[in-house]
Amino acid sequence: MYSKILILRFPKTEAEKPIVCYLAKDYDLTFNILNAAVLPRKEGIMVLELSGTKKDFKEGVKYLRSQGVQVQNASQEVKRIKKKCTHCGSCTAVCPTGALAVQRPEMLVDFNQKKCSVCELCLTACPSRAMEARPTNKAFF
Repeated sequence: MYSKILILRFPKTEAEKPIVCYLAKDYDLTFNILNAAVLPRKEGIMVLELSGTKKDFKEGVKYLRSQGVQVQNASQEVKRIKKKCTHCGSCTAVCPTGALAVQRPEMLVDFNQKKCSVCELCLTACPSRAMEARPTNKAFF
């Protein structure tokens, strides 16, 4: 089984089409949508985990690109610099996956990297700049 987290960017002409469903139907791939949005200019962005055989994976990515979708490897990860974190909780308000949450009753911010979809919303929300994106050494495919 081959699995990668990908960032898909859909042009506005394709954002409302069920393109991702065909990955399961025609390419025998499974997907888990980690984050998705249609932006103000109607273009779409989606972070998903895509799994299947390496051959099917490559064919599925080729199909996405043929539909005008930009495909990027999520070749970075979000890290928290603990020394900079003031535990204000600003990042928890924007985190769509619950990777950042306030521990109660201590009122400390907890970061669960396994839940992180690398959407980077916490980077701009953090007033002390304790959150940062760092490249990983993972190859695309």
